[in-house]
Amino acid sequence: MLEIYQNKKVFITGNTGFKGSWLAAFFKKINVQVQGYALAPDTTPNHFNLLQANYTTTIGNILDKEKLNTAVAQAQPDIIFHLAAQALVRPSYTDPVNTYETNVIGTLNVLEAARKCESVKAIVLITTDKVYDNKEWEKPYTESDELGGYDMYSSSKACCEILIRSYRNSFFNMAEYKVKHQVLMASARAGNVIGGGDWNKDRLVPDIVAATAQNKKVQIRNPKSVRPWQHVLDSLYGYVLLGEKLLEEKKEFAEAWNFSPYSNEAKNVAEIAAIAKKSWSTIDIEFGTPPDNFHEAGLLILDNSKAVQKLQWKPVWNTTTAVEKTIAWYKAYYDDGSITTGDDINDYLNHVNR
Repeated sequence: MLEIYQNKKVFITGNTGFKGSWLAAFFKKINVQVQGYALAPDTTPNHFNLLQANYTTTIGNILDKEKLNTAVAQAQPDIIFHLAAQALVRPSYTDPVNTYETNVIGTLNVLEAARKCESVKAIVLITTDKVYDNKEWEKPYTESDELGGYDMYSSSKACCEILIRSYRNSFFNMAEYKVKHQVLMASARAGNVIGGGDWNKDRLVPDIVAATAQNKKVQIRNPKSVRPWQHVLDSLYGYVLLGEKLLEEKKEFAEAWNFSPYSNEAKNVAEIAAIAKKSWSTIDIEFGTPPDNFHEAGLLILDNSKAVQKLQWKPVWNTTTAVEKTIAWYKAYYDDGSITTGDDINDYLNHVNR
């Protein structure tokens, strides 16, 4: 499984963040060479530092083109996973310029750095489930549905998808693969990812556990909002499988892909909070209302059938298990400082192998 990575070099942007640090830990667990490029962690505690990662990370901004180009050139990676982003909806309202610069221009800089580096054979760019023009209908969105984005974060990520498509047409055209270039690139859309080690504000589970650890009541907005909640390892395993296909030079996988739970697994915020409370009895929740100056969608469901059928990917842990695993990670950390990331990865891989 994933043997093609064994003699490859993996470069991850955003590896000090929540998802990026889990992805790097996954690759290290299967003995793959990793190098990272990211800002310094912006929360205390943070997953990256807790893991005490034993691989090279360049601390830098993806808006710093010279530093990014140098890091990629020195790493000589076979594949790049681009996860560096301003990844939250609410901060995109307070700082829209930084959101667009980081997400759109940052992605542009990563693509240019890859284009200048002859070792790069594959690029997996992570966007979000929120790239769709969300009409809040019950029909799950497929990869061919219209792009959009009500808020600044979502629209910036939709712009990234357009940029990626443009690069694929302009510089990494499929008709010219192996003739004028050697790069296959794909985008991955997943959202509402949960797992241990996330302390970002304005995210449901981190807000719950941070308050609970301080014996405080947590106020939760939008209890009826429905999302495709999934464990971080389910989405990351999809990215890794996608990268594998690109490294195997399979052109048909150089597209956009949804990675999400099955549509019947979608749950609202109140249901997720109830599952969390069953796993940690001292969780104390109060449901409130969101401030009027921020719009957040009430319903979003993705169709994962393309990844299931063509990529042979499927969610390993259902939503209930994802929440239970996540709460267990935080309980272990707050009880005695244990970091169970490696145990979770082993458990996940055992499930995959079975």
